[in-house]
This record gives sequence, structure tokens and C-alpha cells, in this order.
Amino acid sequence: MSIEIRDSPQFYLTAPSPCPYLQGKQERKVFTHLIGERATRLNDVLSHGGFRRSQTIAYRPACESCKACVSVRVPVADFVWNKSFRRTLRANQDVISDMRAATPTSEQYSTFRAYLDERHADGGMADMTVLDYAMMVEDSHVNTKLVEYRLRGDNLPLNRHGEGPLIGVSLTDVLADGLSMVYSFYEPEMTDRSIGTLMILDHIHRTQELGLPYLYLGYWVEGSRKMAYKGRFLPQERLGPNGWDRVEK
Repeated sequence: MSIEIRDSPQFYLTAPSPCPYLQGKQERKVFTHLIGERATRLNDVLSHGGFRRSQTIAYRPACESCKACVSVRVPVADFVWNKSFRRTLRANQDVISDMRAATPTSEQYSTFRAYLDERHADGGMADMTVLDYAMMVEDSHVNTKLVEYRLRGDNLPLNRHGEGPLIGVSLTDVLADGLSMVYSFYEPEMTDRSIGTLMILDHIHRTQELGLPYLYLGYWVEGSRKMAYKGRFLPQERLGPNGWDRVEK
């Protein structure tokens, strides 16, 4: 009897569905499973090739007539801390961040739920339950962390661990060549603080401290207001037909 051992990943193509970023467009994705001992190495390789992770799936766009989704990463050693970014840091001096194990909590889900209801009430994640959220966080075969952002200061309500109010969370993968921000959310009432920007700036600093070269931000989509913010973090590299192209402005 012969036994066939398949070490190569198997890739699949989804059926067309409405694009969440560009009105009137259809999207398709190519995907594979990230499971078992090979998951970490495979996730590293595929991330370098423009794939993103969602639980135990790695995927990337495979649209037939559109190439608008472009993978973006920041070479953190060269990142320019402009005046706008420095203002964001100054405005949030009372915010502390902590990278910890990928363990879901009801406190996180409350923030997640508020974020979805305010910013993505008609999106594909709108009906996610607390169990769905737990799966999003825990269902990973790679090195995944949570980065929590909390207020600090006198006269603030504290949780049972003595921590200040939670205002933002990032689900983050640690790759061989950088950090990858898988999914981030924050309290919608904190819009004036630019918490989304703060979380990216914090991840740039964390990547630098780890001695890793890149922060992966996912897809930048030209023409999409939802994704326009990613173009602000310069210089950056965008994945094209010939590899990663550097963009200075």
C-alpha cells in the first residue's frame, strides 16, 4: 500500500460576490487553509505574497477584471513621523497599549460590538455574536496576539484587573519579517482622538522595537474611502506585478 503525503497547500477559488469596497464591482478570492505545523511558515510566505489571514484561512483577491486591491506594508526603519502623526501621539498621551495573548473577553466584545454598530452596521460582520468574536480571536494556528489600548489617569473606572477603560483592540500576527494587523476596532466615540491612526503608529513603534522590517496593513484600494487612510503612512511598499514597489508620497 502506498501513502501519499501532501505538503503543498491546496488553493481554492470563491464564487463571485459583491465587492465591499467598490460599488458595482464583483470580487473573487483565492484561499488556502492555515492549519497544523506548516501554518506559521506558510503564513509568512503567503503574507509576503499579498495574502491576508482570517482565522485558519489565508486569502487574496483574484478578481478577473479589477486589480484595485493592493497589498501595503510600511518599512518601519524609514517611516516619517510627520506633524500630523506627532499631534496624534500628543493627543493620546493618556493611552497605554499592551500586547498580550490572544484571549477574547466580554470587555473586548463590547467595544467590538459598538464599533460594528456605528461603523459597519451593513457589513458582512454585522451579525457576529460573542462566540463568533471568540472564534475570530482564538481560531489561529500561527503566532497571534491582541494589543489592547486603554485610558489611564485619576478618577477613571477600573475593571477587576485594575485596568482603565478599554478604547481599542488590534488582532495582530507576528511574522518572521514583521507584524501584520489582522483586524482592529475601537470605541466609536473616540473618533476625535484618531485611535485608528494611533494603533498603526503604535504598531510601527512595536515593529521597530522587535527589530523587524515591516508592518503589514492589508489592502489599500484606490477609490475606496474606507481604505484611503492607509496611503498616509509613508514611505510604504505596495505589491505589484514585479514585486514590492516603494512609494514615497
